[in-house]
Amino acid sequence: MAISVGDKLPEATFVRMGAEGPEEVKLSDLTSGRKVAIFAVPGAFTPTCHSAHVPSFIRTKDEFVAKGVDEIVCISVNDPFVMKEWAAATGADTAGIAMLADAESAFTTSIGMNFDAPPVGLMARSKRYAMFVDNGVVKVLNEEASPGECEIAAGETLLDAI
Repeated sequence: MAISVGDKLPEATFVRMGAEGPEEVKLSDLTSGRKVAIFAVPGAFTPTCHSAHVPSFIRTKDEFVAKGVDEIVCISVNDPFVMKEWAAATGADTAGIAMLADAESAFTTSIGMNFDAPPVGLMARSKRYAMFVDNGVVKVLNEEASPGECEIAAGETLLDAI
């Protein structure tokens, strides 16, 4: 069953590249007592994710901050090495967007947002969505009908909903 508005996010551990290499990040540390915009993509460097979804959150970052959002987080079922390179390629790193790896799809599967697309080589990937979370509770959830679309889950749309 997929996560819904009003649900508390489950505990999860992601990995990101830190100064000393891969480091774990607990979701509860990111969300406890904080307002966070979280968006997920089917895969780093995939066309819509790279050219539309990440840029939409880079464009709107200052507006999210003005609305009291403490952090913007991108989650992908990729490894932290890929996420680091993708952050650099998109400018997400300099924009201050946290790029977190859910390499085993554990979090993605636990919230019911996983999917497989064998014809294009995407297995155990994340659906495209964006959510606004306040103190670990989902307040807004925007899920795209298709992984190739980025309108409902775009930064601008989430921003308008909070």
